[in-house]
Amino acid sequence: MVKTELSRIIIDEKKHEQVIVLKEISGMRLLPIVVGLNEAVSIRMYLNAAQPPRPLTHDLIKKIIESLGAVLDKVIIDKLVDNTFHAKLHLKVCGGAVTVVDARPSDSVALAVRFSLPVFVEEAVFEKLSRSV
Repeated sequence: MVKTELSRIIIDEKKHEQVIVLKEISGMRLLPIVVGLNEAVSIRMYLNAAQPPRPLTHDLIKKIIESLGAVLDKVIIDKLVDNTFHAKLHLKVCGGAVTVVDARPSDSVALAVRFSLPVFVEEAVFEKLSRSV
């Protein structure tokens, strides 16, 4: 597994394309992931400490996880199938059991940022699309 952190968010309004870039923490490789506008804006707003008048979806999910007494333990981007990334949220629930939930990488990164967690990427996925700095 490759431990990464969010390096940057690129929003190109002309091309209508948003990209989040994950950077290998102990190396120089970058992994770009195309995401939806809502997810990119949600991540950017959180990082800029913007306070929307009502909770955004990712803020709501965080509150639900916390109110159920669970903890987001780990985020893993584990597959690339037909140019689509797949991710898993590992939640520790009451009693210490772990529940794994399938999720989009964009939502997973938005939650990892809110929980101050790194994002882990399977080496095979990282090797397919990573670029060096």
